[in-house]
Formats: sequence, C-alpha cells, structure tokens
Amino acid sequence: MTTQLPDPAEIVPLIEDAVMAPSMHNAQPWKFVFQPDTGVIELHGDPSRAMPRADPDHRALHLGCAAALFNLRVSAARAGWEPVVRMLPNDSDPWLLATVRLREPGATVTDSELASLHPAVRRRHSSRFPFKEEEVPPALLDGLRAAALLEGCRLAVPDAWHTETVLGLVHDSEHREEMDPALQAETTAWTRAGTPDEPVRPDGIPANAFGPKQSGRGSAVRDFGRSQTVPGRGWAAFERRPQIALLGTSGDAPEDWLRAGQALERVLLQATADGLVTSMTSQPLEWPELRWTVRDPGAAMSHVQMVIRLGYGPQGPATPRRPVAEVLDVR
Repeated sequence: MTTQLPDPAEIVPLIEDAVMAPSMHNAQPWKFVFQPDTGVIELHGDPSRAMPRADPDHRALHLGCAAALFNLRVSAARAGWEPVVRMLPNDSDPWLLATVRLREPGATVTDSELASLHPAVRRRHSSRFPFKEEEVPPALLDGLRAAALLEGCRLAVPDAWHTETVLGLVHDSEHREEMDPALQAETTAWTRAGTPDEPVRPDGIPANAFGPKQSGRGSAVRDFGRSQTVPGRGWAAFERRPQIALLGTSGDAPEDWLRAGQALERVLLQATADGLVTSMTSQPLEWPELRWTVRDPGAAMSHVQMVIRLGYGPQGPATPRRPVAEVLDVR
C-alpha cells in the first residue's frame, strides 16, 4: 500500500496557523523545514531572535516555539492528519527542537479534541487592557487545569495571599528592569512607540497592543510603554483583584520547556474557546532570585513557567506575524 504524504501546498496553511502562537516580545523565534519525501516537518529555534539578557538559557524561546508546535498539531488534526511529535530528536543539534511526522488521513482516528481548538487559533490575542471584575467560573478553571494536564503540566490558580505575592514580584521585576539599561534596551528593540517615522515590521509589539497606562495600583500586565513616550496613549484603572494562573512543570530542562509551551498554548486556546481573554507576564520569571518565590511552596509544582492573567474584557489587537516564506524552508 502506498503511503500518502502531504505536498508543500498542504503544509503552508499549517504553518500559517503555527506562527499565530505567542512568543516573548513577539520575536517569533522559530524556523520550519518540510521534507516532502518523508512528510516530516522540523521545528528549529532561531538563535538570531533570542534575548540574551532576559532569556539567557533560552527557556522562553523554547516556550514560544513549543506554542507554535501545538498550533501546528491543532491545524494538522483539523486537516485530517495525525501529527506524530518527537521532541529534541538530535542530541548534536540543540536548535532542532522537534519533528512532526504527518500520518496519512484515515490511518488513525483524528484527534477531535485537538481539531476542535482550531477556531481559537486565529482569535487568540494577548489583551493588555483592563478586564471586568467578574470571576471566572470554577468549571472553566477546571477545564483549563485539564488542558494543562493533557500536555503533562500543571495549572495552579493561586489563592488571595499567593496572588498578592505574585503581583508584588511582578512589580519588583519592573523596578529591576528600570535599573538595568541592557535589559531595557533589549525590550525596546522589540517594541514600537507608534511614531510616524518608525518602519513597519512583521514582528515585535506595536504601540496599539500596549494597552493603556495603569492608574493606581498595578496589575499583572507587562507595560511595554513604561520607558518610552507613546503618542495618544491614555490611562485606565485595571481590575482590583486580577485572576491569575501559574503554569508549571516538575522539571526545568529543555524538554520540560517544550512540554510547557504546548500546555500554555492549549490553555490559551481553551480559554479563548470558552470566551475568556488572556495575557501573560514572564517578568518575575526572568530573575532567578524571584522566579523561585513565584511558586507556592505547598504545591506539587516545582518550576513556574508562565504567569497567565484570565478574565472577561476587550479582545486585544492582533500583533503582526512574519510571512510563511520567511519561516518555512522546503527541502
């Protein structure tokens, strides 16, 4: 029996979905290589888009690439393929993060749960705007916890005292960044203030995605316009009691990061499908002395990989994406 393999034209829409994933400062640090003879898609990290000051061990880079990997899985399932993933397949090439072999349609039962998340892939955007003071129902939180477990990770919803601790660490990390010129420069390099003379870019965070400045008490929202003047940017009061969740793993090696990135995107897509809006902050996780204290010492989660803000509110604007021609190579 002849095995049916996808042709390059069928791969393009899969990559278009994959690159909708979030990444640190929207740097989009991924490259894909498709091998038509085997039906294998390789996912590579792009070291030229790394952030040596904020992410020296490339943990966040792995998370972003893994989120793109999860989108690829969703898109493949929606198209009728079974994506067979192998993480870190080559010890001699640490930038080859995963391979995805697409089994022919009908060879196995399509993963309907994965495919059902496909409508959320293009709708998911980070929202750095104020959310409503409306609690997320426990049933939805249970569903998000289940989504993380499906990818081998845990999602913890901290209680009031722990939330206050995490918010304090977010504010501490903001002040640390203000005192670190190299880190400030790295962040500024991936943001745009919205001035007329700035070139249009297919990456980074544009001014319209910054959201308003925070009046009064801060929140779990990273302010990308904190150290620069943004024309026409206003102020707003954010929610008094932010609802956050902590995504974590038991280990803290590259394979754990790849697992966490897929869990992160699964949680975000499920939240989007449930009518929630989300944003993320990694600021306190970028400082080793702060990251350890983000976790709940009484919980089983050993390493927090992302702080997620959940709620109801305005959908954030879409941030730009690099065209597929820039990130996909057919060999």
